[in-house]
Amino acid sequence: MNKPIRTISIFCMLLFLALLLNVSYLQYVKAGELAEDPNNRRVVAAAFSQERGPILVGRQPIAQSVKTDDQYEFQREYPLPFLYAPLTGAFTYFTQTGLERSQNPVLSGEDSRLFVTRVIDMLSNDPPKGGSVQLTINAAAQQAAYDGLSSLPGPVEGAVVALEPSTGKVLAMVSLPSYDPNRLASHRFGEVVKAQRELEDLDSEPLINRAVGMRLPPGSTFKLVTAAAAIESGNYDASSLVPGGSSYQLPLTSGESGRIDNEGRACGSGRIPFAQAMENSCNTTFAALAVEVGADAMLERAERFGFNSQYFEELRQVTSVFPEDMDAAQTGQSGIGQFEVSATPLQMAMVAAGIGNGGSVMKPYLVDSISSPSLQVLDKADPEELSQAVSSTTAKELTDLLVSTVDNGTASAAAIPGVKVAGKTGTAQSGIDDVPPYAWFTSFAPADDPQVAVAVMIQKAGIARGEIAGGRLAGPIAKAVMEAVMTR
Repeated sequence: MNKPIRTISIFCMLLFLALLLNVSYLQYVKAGELAEDPNNRRVVAAAFSQERGPILVGRQPIAQSVKTDDQYEFQREYPLPFLYAPLTGAFTYFTQTGLERSQNPVLSGEDSRLFVTRVIDMLSNDPPKGGSVQLTINAAAQQAAYDGLSSLPGPVEGAVVALEPSTGKVLAMVSLPSYDPNRLASHRFGEVVKAQRELEDLDSEPLINRAVGMRLPPGSTFKLVTAAAAIESGNYDASSLVPGGSSYQLPLTSGESGRIDNEGRACGSGRIPFAQAMENSCNTTFAALAVEVGADAMLERAERFGFNSQYFEELRQVTSVFPEDMDAAQTGQSGIGQFEVSATPLQMAMVAAGIGNGGSVMKPYLVDSISSPSLQVLDKADPEELSQAVSSTTAKELTDLLVSTVDNGTASAAAIPGVKVAGKTGTAQSGIDDVPPYAWFTSFAPADDPQVAVAVMIQKAGIARGEIAGGRLAGPIAKAVMEAVMTR
């Protein structure tokens, strides 16, 4: 073989070797990354054509795949779109959101727990199917929460969360305004893009699940945490006298800017009974208690209830915030749920649930179980304690104060005949010009053996500024949700 031919042969051999190495690299090293690349339309089209498993509330599918006669074979449908969209999210050709995103491995059939199902489908030459996801939602409570928010004068922006205190199960989670995910799951992609842009451009931000994705000042509902810190300090119990008065001057301040008042509520003078302070939601009392307890102790107690942490896995959760390194004046403001304190409705439901559960805050969860396409249960959630927020003794003292607040105070709108209800109102200043206060309510029942804890947040409604009040607006919604759970 002469030299030119030998050179060409070696060059061709090197080319084949390079091709072999590249194919091996793409098939084995980069395979996973390429499969998950959002620009890989072949993979996306294959996933979009697959029969996904349903998302269930009881026996009712709230997301399901139905057979179609177009190229994609299956269409994702949402039978109760506005009621459950903040939970399900949407499965679209371009992306997934909500539970469709977090539970995608199960719904698509790719989860390792569905390995046997995939093997059987392959051997029998059947198309792959996804597993089903069973939620913890109580359908009656979900409907009551949605109806309660929807019945307010519009436009309404708000959220409701209900938990089972002993386990952390999410019994209801509603956010308004909602949207129709069927528009986003359509096979007409031009219409999908148009619908997505319309939703993103709305000032009301319907794509945000306000129950877990929006934090606002919790106002007077945060007084539960302040009261917990005061009792845990060892200086108070439910029968104690606490600071009262018509106004309180924050430390390190002078003049009106640092003055806390009670807006005319009956908060006495000097020292008053703790029950009176809670029943009338006395700002002067809880600001003074927060200063007395101190910034560090307030921070510790808030974090025991879940502030400044992530604990919800199924949906994207924003972190509820209790600020660090506060001075005395800021600590006083934080004691009434203002300054830089901010919370999601889920977080305030956890505060109420923790008190009702003897001081133990359970980790909230939304997915109860997953099953194979043949309905064999593959995994079931186990309740898990997040933290011990307060002692059982303190929890009992707080419960007594909150029952008194429903029976004799500002939370009477949540009273249920024949049932002891513990509750607290909240009206939080927005801190933004021309933005009305936010209305809050949190409660649990029955007080001596809670089945349900509820938090209601009304960010906006078609109501005059002076009429915004947690008890009047949010209390009846909390009552309806509690009744729905207790009569299921």
